[in-house]
Amino acid sequence: MFEFDNLHEIWSTVKKNKLRTFLTGFAIAWGIFMLIILLASGNGLRNGIAYNFRYMADNTVYCWSRYTTKPYRGFQPDRQIEFTEKDLLAIKREHPEVDLISGRNFRNDTLTYNREYLIGGVQAVHSDYASILYTPILSGRFINELDIMERRKVIVLPPRTAEILFRDSVKPLGQFVKLGSLMFQIVGIYEEQNNNDSPPAFIPFTTGQSLYDGGHRIHELVFTLKGINTEAESEAFEARFRERMARRHQFDPTDMNPVGMYNSGNEFRMWQGMNNGIALFVWIIGIGTLMAGIVGVSNIMLISVRERTKEFGIRKAIGAKPSSILRLIIVESILVTAVFGYFGMVSGIGLTELINYVMEMSAAASGGGGGTEDTTVFHNPTVDMGTALAATGVLIVAGVLAGYFPARKAVKISAVEAMRME
Repeated sequence: MFEFDNLHEIWSTVKKNKLRTFLTGFAIAWGIFMLIILLASGNGLRNGIAYNFRYMADNTVYCWSRYTTKPYRGFQPDRQIEFTEKDLLAIKREHPEVDLISGRNFRNDTLTYNREYLIGGVQAVHSDYASILYTPILSGRFINELDIMERRKVIVLPPRTAEILFRDSVKPLGQFVKLGSLMFQIVGIYEEQNNNDSPPAFIPFTTGQSLYDGGHRIHELVFTLKGINTEAESEAFEARFRERMARRHQFDPTDMNPVGMYNSGNEFRMWQGMNNGIALFVWIIGIGTLMAGIVGVSNIMLISVRERTKEFGIRKAIGAKPSSILRLIIVESILVTAVFGYFGMVSGIGLTELINYVMEMSAAASGGGGGTEDTTVFHNPTVDMGTALAATGVLIVAGVLAGYFPARKAVKISAVEAMRME
């Protein structure tokens, strides 16, 4: 059984060999510290990518109409293509990959409440839009299907617009504001995205279409894709999409100009590939750093045991059992590696948390951290506690093994031979 006197003896040994103990501990602490810093940096880059895509589904496609550039079946070039309600219905019917879909029409108009007014952007959208472009609701609700079917005059405002229009204590939710010359009831307040300088108000798509676009035109189609995981699949879908659009609107399928398309999935996959590369690189460097720490600990423990071979011989000569000597070495290894490992872990986590705190305070001071675009390449550079504990545990085990095997070999030497060794 391990007694308190053994701890006193270990402490005496440590004090007599301060340099050796410091070198052992420094190798452990530095290995864990650098591993945590590297992992936190990698996490910061990956979190930055995820942060930039936080308001967008992985496979979001934006589609807008333009002009033809080639003649086709008697039609002259420079003919404007217009999306209509038929396109919206046909896309869902012809493309099973399409999941959520919304039309989007744009307009600037005047919003008025009593004596307060402002000119701002208004977007007419479908109910799926809130899920396509992540639009969290602070109070109330977003546009729903009944609003679309019944062409209701309801509106969802951003907080800054609500603050300008309702300067007094009146709560905006449920109030009526004048949009242009018509009254709309406020049914929701949504959280602004990307710190937009002029966040839009949302109204039901059918209502906006009737008021501003003659009841048929669609400025832009926004939809998400499911089952499209590679760039090749994305290109194949785009080719099918353009071909069917060309068939409906009578333009040359090889003409790329009439239908403008942007697929965020391509950009997301590119960033994801970079993300995986960063993770692999960081882990390779981190494991290399950890291995360097293990090698350093092993070398120092090996030297330590060889220096103490004569001491082991004296212990055996006065009656100490080999198992008690081994136990002493193992406990000493555990204490040294655990104490310095803990110090390295706390230092690494403390530094990453400090960096994260400074970044958050800087973001808060600048009103969001990314200007009007609110994008970043580095976000929340911290490391998971489980990973830090696992790395510390690996070095502790390595230190124990590095002390155990040479010590076991040393205690097998007879007492006389051990005392003769220099």
